[in-house]
Amino acid sequence: MARRKPLSTVVAEDLLEQIRSGKLAPGAQLPTEAELCAAYEVSRTVIREAVARLRSEGLIIPEQGRGMFVSEAPAPRNFSISAESLKTLPETISLLELRLSVETEAAGLCAERRTDEEARAIVAIMDEIDARQEDPSSIEIHYDYAFHLAIAQATRNEFIHGFLTYLRPIIVPRFQLALVVMPELKHAYYARIHSEHTDIVTSIVEQDVDAARMNMRRHLSNSLERVRALALASGIDQGDEEQKAAAALLFAELTQPTPPLSTAAR
Repeated sequence: MARRKPLSTVVAEDLLEQIRSGKLAPGAQLPTEAELCAAYEVSRTVIREAVARLRSEGLIIPEQGRGMFVSEAPAPRNFSISAESLKTLPETISLLELRLSVETEAAGLCAERRTDEEARAIVAIMDEIDARQEDPSSIEIHYDYAFHLAIAQATRNEFIHGFLTYLRPIIVPRFQLALVVMPELKHAYYARIHSEHTDIVTSIVEQDVDAARMNMRRHLSNSLERVRALALASGIDQGDEEQKAAAALLFAELTQPTPPLSTAAR
């Protein structure tokens, strides 16, 4: 029996056909999210996934405060991911979901507990990382991980920092940034990331705990959205089995026998 396409794929393919046929001409504004939901009789999540897929291919671009527009000159994208990388996409999504949970709270704890010296160090690390703006084909998607580790370090919770340090070699070297950012969008992408970093840092400096959590969640949610769009564009679905396998692999090294009680403890 043939497998049915996900609804988000159906919507994305229909919108793509409208773009190719000229029904949605270059520069045309897409209907609003609510209008698309009504037209396709699907949820907002489906529409967002479909739009994310078209964005990842450079076919539509956002304009702040206005909406989504068909790219004036959609560049053909030679989309290619190695077979080995394809296998890690579901696992990468699972890891990002885990980071989203841990680092949202870490940002709040950092804002609450950081010292002035640590705040200055976090600002300096952000400025140094965001100033690089390297070629997307030669840098990893998670190139800003040192920035996130500095925030974790200032939580005063060594388990959080230790856990994120443990994740670093697992999650960082997976994909090049070029898979989600086309060359002509490089500067706009780096500007957006710097804006997200600045929001996080500002809330930490001001010791605004709730804002720190909110800004970190927004930043990592955007990263998760880009990787999900990459998975959708590759035809990969993340199922329960992939999640279980990823979790088993991740925590295998952390499983250790419980040490025996000392004589004094007994």
